[in-house]
Amino acid sequence: MQRRVFVRNSAFALVTMGLSPSFLQRTAFAMPRPAAAKGKVLICLFQRGAADALNVLVPHGDRSYYQLRSSIAIAPPSRTAGTAGAIDLDGFFGLHPALAPLKPLWDRGLLAPIHAVGSPSATRSHFDAQDYMESATPDNKGTTDGWLNRYLATSGTCEQCTRTPFRAVAMTPQTPRVLQGSAPVVAMSSVAEFSVRSGGTQAAQLEALYRTGSADLIHGTGAEMFEAVKMLRAADPQRYQPEHDAAYPTSQFGQRLRSISQLIKAGVGLEVAFADIGGWDTHVNQGGATGQLAQRLGDFGASIAALVADLGDRMEDVLIVTMSEFGRMARQNGSGGTDHGHAGAMFVLGGGAKGGRVHGQWPGLAPEQLYEGRDLALTTDFRALFAEVASKHLGATNLGALFPGYAPGVLPGVLG
Repeated sequence: MQRRVFVRNSAFALVTMGLSPSFLQRTAFAMPRPAAAKGKVLICLFQRGAADALNVLVPHGDRSYYQLRSSIAIAPPSRTAGTAGAIDLDGFFGLHPALAPLKPLWDRGLLAPIHAVGSPSATRSHFDAQDYMESATPDNKGTTDGWLNRYLATSGTCEQCTRTPFRAVAMTPQTPRVLQGSAPVVAMSSVAEFSVRSGGTQAAQLEALYRTGSADLIHGTGAEMFEAVKMLRAADPQRYQPEHDAAYPTSQFGQRLRSISQLIKAGVGLEVAFADIGGWDTHVNQGGATGQLAQRLGDFGASIAALVADLGDRMEDVLIVTMSEFGRMARQNGSGGTDHGHAGAMFVLGGGAKGGRVHGQWPGLAPEQLYEGRDLALTTDFRALFAEVASKHLGATNLGALFPGYAPGVLPGVLG
């Protein structure tokens, strides 16, 4: 095969692995050889579809909650409610019973929920709200990059960061909005899939071609690509065994969190990881302690608990942040579901989190306290939480570049 034709065809193959030619070009000239290093890791988990915060983090101490939800409210914690009742956290808030795997993390001081948090934008469009949260520029559709990519690309955000091809990895088929931008990012469905695709006949031929080729741009980028492949091969995904009795669900989400754990343990220099999970748009037959939402939460909670267990002491350097584009209407609708709302809830877990307490200012659910007379009101801008995570966990110093047009002021205090 002619060299030019083979390189062209192989470039298309690399795109299917999440490594685009532009990624390889940036990697070849901007990064030294990868080196394993211990450092802080941020894992962002996006609940796409607008998770119902009021049934995820249940305000069982607010009487109005039960007046608004006649058939889908989660019963308050009690002996009679049993496993159908909320799992009490602090006498006012509780977890949905399907999130029972997260309660031990609360008890250990690892879980720090924050309520009434979200975007100041009034949009109820999934597409726009997700775009605003991932770009961190509410109501500005002109932003071209995501806030996490700005962190990766901005000088002064992290002076000692290890620069490797796997500094930022999305466990998604395509690069998510939050990681789009000028900094190099890898997107892949799983470590095993990446390794299999990168270890095929075409990859072997391409590697041989690069090794014997001239020291041009393509040769340089190829060398970096195969260095990345070697790093993943060292993780030996076919033989990977979770530690500490961690049992990941067989769901797509559970297996993607398993892959994130593999990368952290492999020492490839991972600093930012991303995964998402859909199915939160519960307009019809949402259910209460059981049903549609409960099933989704069961997968969500069990997957996160497995990840934390698997990482063990490594969680001292790992922070997990969950998010959803907005919450849902406070009052249930006529179809046994909830419509698009405003403020929501997020979870912060791991190193440095002030766990064992619910953060944020609770606005109340009485009629006069609702946003536009229908939704949980916003008391914490999501950018304030992201700014705290970026500065206190990742060491970012140039917050103005990460969150243009926004001054966080007093941070939520979720991290120590």
